[in-house]
Amino acid sequence: MATKNLIIDPSEYDLNHVIADIHEIRKYNCQRFEMEHLTAVVFEDPKRHICVAYKDLAEDEFWVRGHMPGMPIMPGVIMCEAAAQMASFYVQHQKLMDTEMVGFGGLEDVRFRGIVHPGDRFVVVGQLLKVRRVLMTCRFQCIVDENVVCEGIIKGIPLPVDTIRQMQQGRQ
Repeated sequence: MATKNLIIDPSEYDLNHVIADIHEIRKYNCQRFEMEHLTAVVFEDPKRHICVAYKDLAEDEFWVRGHMPGMPIMPGVIMCEAAAQMASFYVQHQKLMDTEMVGFGGLEDVRFRGIVHPGDRFVVVGQLLKVRRVLMTCRFQCIVDENVVCEGIIKGIPLPVDTIRQMQQGRQ
């Protein structure tokens, strides 16, 4: 894998050294069940604003049966969701935005460069580029077997949790 464009050299992190397991991730990210796309966080560098996480893809992921039958590949939108969850975890864990929840704000310059299969360890690397009260911007790379399979820029915004809850209660 060419290292000149990588956010971080893989020799700087150890995928076997978990610093946040799924239970710790759940303290910061609200996704559950089939929408949880991180297994563990293995690296955080608050000075360089870099975070590394992964998802071990099982044979029974919700997308396997239908995308594509007989030759399942991870949908690109799920790759981007995993990157969003990594960025959200990092921003929340480091207390960089004053919000209870960070939501999708946008994607830029996303490129898909490889195929991801059930059974792969899907590594997500992110580097926070800027954070403000109302917007977070993060560069990300998704890696499988030392190959970048997806990369781009993701943006996160604070979600008005109380307003969303009130709207849901009003619909019941």
